[in-house]
Amino acid sequence: MVSFIGAGPGDPELLTIKGKRIIDSADVIIYAGSLVNPQVLEGAKKDAVIYNSAKMNLDEVIEVIKDAEGRGLKVARVHTGDPAIFGAHREQMDRLDELGIEYEVIPGVSSFLAAAAVLKKEYTLPGVSQTVILTRMEGRTPMPPREKLVELAQHNSTMIIFLSAGMLEEMSAVLRQAYKPETPVAVVYKATWEDQKIVYGDLTNIAERVKEAGIYKTALTVVGDFLGNEYDLSKLYDKTFTTEFRKGVID
Repeated sequence: MVSFIGAGPGDPELLTIKGKRIIDSADVIIYAGSLVNPQVLEGAKKDAVIYNSAKMNLDEVIEVIKDAEGRGLKVARVHTGDPAIFGAHREQMDRLDELGIEYEVIPGVSSFLAAAAVLKKEYTLPGVSQTVILTRMEGRTPMPPREKLVELAQHNSTMIIFLSAGMLEEMSAVLRQAYKPETPVAVVYKATWEDQKIVYGDLTNIAERVKEAGIYKTALTVVGDFLGNEYDLSKLYDKTFTTEFRKGVID
């Protein structure tokens, strides 16, 4: 059995109990070494064979899995955050389907959720934004039609931008075409890691502030008025609002 595991954003204690159990019992571990915190692997068996997929191509990853499966070994394929978001694990699963190799997927805590936690913010504030867009800047990998950043920005919703910390000047210029220039922005470098950094600003100055902080990769950019302090209170806990579980009280 092959287990695709979301290893979380960095803090090894944010690895799920199930994910840790599988990693600690695996015979072969293939982990995304450019992003996964090595501390996640500290409970691995002494005789476990560990591969860093940052130095491997798709064919090499599949060959290791195929060989291990043929010998009846348990494989943990460890991705950062949750593999469903920019994890490139679909192409691996499709190859395993072709080979008739069984697998499972263990979800993890995505870095965009860790960013909200360390910022102590809520992405979906009543009266501010009820929509969260996860995207990235166009780089060597092109964006699909109608998913250009400037088009997505027209919604003025909460936006989480991955894989783009090195393009903040261009990003800010594009976003200013849709958001007001003073829209708050935060860049979170390595959320929940020991060397985590947070830089605050707006669409006019965030690029310069991040440059001064020496951040150019391994960071998320979050954009939107959810970073501010003005919002409506929720109906969920409004004492005058009737729900399935309680009757509203009229003042």
